[in-house]
Amino acid sequence: MLLWPLLLLLLLVLLPTLALLMQQRSQDARLSWLAGLQHRVAWGALVWAATWQRWRLEQSTLHVHQSQQQALRWCLQGAQRPHCSFTDVSTFRNHLPLTKASQTQEEESGEQPLPPTSNQDLGEASLQATVLGLVALNKAYPEVLAQGGTARVTLTSPWPQPLPWPGNTLGRVGTRGTKDPRALLLDALRSPGLRALEAGTAVELLDVFLGLEADGEELAGAIAAGNPGAPLPERAAELREALEQGPRGMALRLWPKLQVVVTLDAGGQAEAVAALGALWCQGLAFFSPAYAASGGVLGLNLQPEQPYGLYLLPPGAPFIELLPVKEGTQEEAASTLLLAEAQQGKEYELVLTDRASLTRCRLGDVVRVVGVYNQCPVVRFIYRLGQTLSVRGEDIGEDLFSEALGRAVGQWPGAKLLDHGCVESSILDSFVGSAPHYEVFVALRGLRNLSEENRDKLDHCLQEASPRYKSLRFWGSVGPARVHLVGQGAFRALRAALAACPSSPFPPAMPRVLRYRHLAQCLQERVVS
Repeated sequence: MLLWPLLLLLLLVLLPTLALLMQQRSQDARLSWLAGLQHRVAWGALVWAATWQRWRLEQSTLHVHQSQQQALRWCLQGAQRPHCSFTDVSTFRNHLPLTKASQTQEEESGEQPLPPTSNQDLGEASLQATVLGLVALNKAYPEVLAQGGTARVTLTSPWPQPLPWPGNTLGRVGTRGTKDPRALLLDALRSPGLRALEAGTAVELLDVFLGLEADGEELAGAIAAGNPGAPLPERAAELREALEQGPRGMALRLWPKLQVVVTLDAGGQAEAVAALGALWCQGLAFFSPAYAASGGVLGLNLQPEQPYGLYLLPPGAPFIELLPVKEGTQEEAASTLLLAEAQQGKEYELVLTDRASLTRCRLGDVVRVVGVYNQCPVVRFIYRLGQTLSVRGEDIGEDLFSEALGRAVGQWPGAKLLDHGCVESSILDSFVGSAPHYEVFVALRGLRNLSEENRDKLDHCLQEASPRYKSLRFWGSVGPARVHLVGQGAFRALRAALAACPSSPFPPAMPRVLRYRHLAQCLQERVVS
């Protein structure tokens, strides 16, 4: 008889606790349902916007001349100039001369010929690159935009146009609005189910992985202790194990479901992409939604599955012209061309006119036309004219030097090139008592010291690549290139110095030829061999 009163008393004691648990479970289910609903609504809005932008892109690329006229009018309407009454392209060209946006000019004048474009004047290309890129990415790699499927590990974003909504609702893990790069990395490390990893640029992602190797134990300790979030000792053990196995394939060990790495392509990124693909991100695809420069988005990538580095030049704002590049001569072309006049296989320097400054600015970015989309050229970016080395008029271009350096490093046993920077000897006053030459700083994996034989191989490769350089070396007018190995963190320090410089192109573009003494000294002070 006493059993029933005891059971009733026990039920009365446990009832509040059971009610609280049921309420909590109901609340969690309700929050999960709301999050799912928000994600579905955001995805629907993004698909609708992408459909609209795709239609606009199709129409503009089918009627290129008309679209470029509209882009020019858009730029003229935003310009604060008294002589902006002209609207046709011919009058526009006659009234505004071409201006070079070179680092040398910035040093002499203290100004940028082409100011960075504001968020209000980014142009349609930035929005198209972001919206169409997100939908194309999800089509090529399903579930990357599912809840918890994506993490960004740098403060900068690979998507040119900020989308507070629906962009932040689609899949990204982590604390919104954080300004702490370490917190972003910790959020990513705490999420083993990631399918896409985002970073502003490839060189920034390279810095993230190098920093992860250096600070891995500290990060693992923070994850195990639950700083931030709940303690995850098992995940911390996985991180330690992944680090112990070395850099090759590390990303897939940390995130087994990872499919793609998303970064924004710009000048000076190819080396970092190659290093990441060979080591930390081995086995993963790379996708860039656009090619960008200081003036804005210049090219769109509409097909993540196509070879890396191919972009459509859109006819919308900002207004783009093409200046033919004449091989083997310093003579400049007489006039620019419009997009529909581009010829396949030819190389052109891009000329950009933005809404803010109304300057026909020669960006120095050279492209080669490799295809066509409707009436617009599809291009591959080849090199930057402003990244040329020349101490005696030899003009060693960025592409030629990178190719020679790659061949030289390939002859250094076990070495993998991570980063490099070049300085003409006059910048560091290192030519005193010797012929002018190049100072070359390299970051390597797999080689701790450089022998004299290895150092000499770069000079030999440069002579093989450039008859002019070989002749100057033969007569002693130019001294041999001097190669220096820098320690870990040297290029990270350089990028920090670049980011602090108002006139710097980084991010997104990474300079390979340094014109400022204080930037060159960032590397010189960290030479280890």
